[in-house]
Amino acid sequence: MPSSRRQFLAHGAALSAASAVPAIARAQAAPNASRRFDPQPQGWRRFDVTTRVDLTPLQGATKVWIPLPSLDTGWQRTLTHSFASNGVARVAEDGREGARMLAVEFAPGQAQPFVEVTSGVATQNRATDWSRRTGATESADTLRFYTRATALLPTDGIVRETALQATQGARTDVQKARAIYDWVVANTYREPKVRGCGEGDIATLLETGDLGGKCADLNALFVGLCRAVGVPARDVYGLRLAPSAFGYKELGGNPASLKGAQHCRAEVYLAGYGWVAMDPADVAKVMRLETPEWIKTVQNPVVAPVDKALFGGWEGNWMAYNTAHDLTLPGSRGEPLGFFMYPMAENAQGRFDPYAPDDFRYQISSRETTSDKA
Repeated sequence: MPSSRRQFLAHGAALSAASAVPAIARAQAAPNASRRFDPQPQGWRRFDVTTRVDLTPLQGATKVWIPLPSLDTGWQRTLTHSFASNGVARVAEDGREGARMLAVEFAPGQAQPFVEVTSGVATQNRATDWSRRTGATESADTLRFYTRATALLPTDGIVRETALQATQGARTDVQKARAIYDWVVANTYREPKVRGCGEGDIATLLETGDLGGKCADLNALFVGLCRAVGVPARDVYGLRLAPSAFGYKELGGNPASLKGAQHCRAEVYLAGYGWVAMDPADVAKVMRLETPEWIKTVQNPVVAPVDKALFGGWEGNWMAYNTAHDLTLPGSRGEPLGFFMYPMAENAQGRFDPYAPDDFRYQISSRETTSDKA
């Protein structure tokens, strides 16, 4: 089948005692050199992000779904997509949360099946000025939507119990978000042995008392605890694109090979400020992996600037795909996905393992094409 090409514009420009490790102290700083991490908006950066999937000889008809950046916000613009494939490819959307994807079908016996898609995005740093309210507003329906329970984010039982304990004494939404952020940083930890970005099953985390995980676990816990006390919040699933401008090796990606660079962040809606960036999981990652020794205090000078900045901000060396939960892939026979930030594929025998990109054979890379800093 001859290769097809398309060009198009994107649409629109647990309780504290349940922790498996001691609560992390906010004092007794370790003797490490002071670091700077202060991502402030300084203009847009433009990236071309390419994902290529190559399949081994097919066993029957096979379908592939590749997430596409789907957000147009004050911090990300989804610009263009182009793709090539020897299958039948189309752009699809989940229809509920606006998650877009390239859906490709390959006929049985297709020789050397492949698909390659390149997305152009513009990103920038985020930082909240807590001294100034923006007057941002959001519809009541949207806010209700982002306080709902999902399959992996229940808002009752142990999740609500934990949220109420964590926010005891907090009156405003800002105070509740701060208390939950601090609780997640203090009581969870990065567990490098977890596959991929984790599963995001927050009730199981709390019920087992083992609060180790990765970004899709720890930031999901932040989101679920916020929702459980009525504060709208959402996971934002995406990909690290480039090294950190601040020298943190764990907070960036290698543009030539972004396998394993998927990263989930979070947003919380705060009256007077709008949707605000959050990332307690990256605090845990810096504590566990940035230095040879596991740092156990956020007052450590390597951790302190990250802990401060990621409550209300993040660096624009990262691209968002979507905020979708319980997503049904169009044409799939499998169960809905808890989240969607990895290429997916399936045939009559079932789904491929998205956490084994060498077996699944997909590659992701990025290229910064322009930088427009003020």
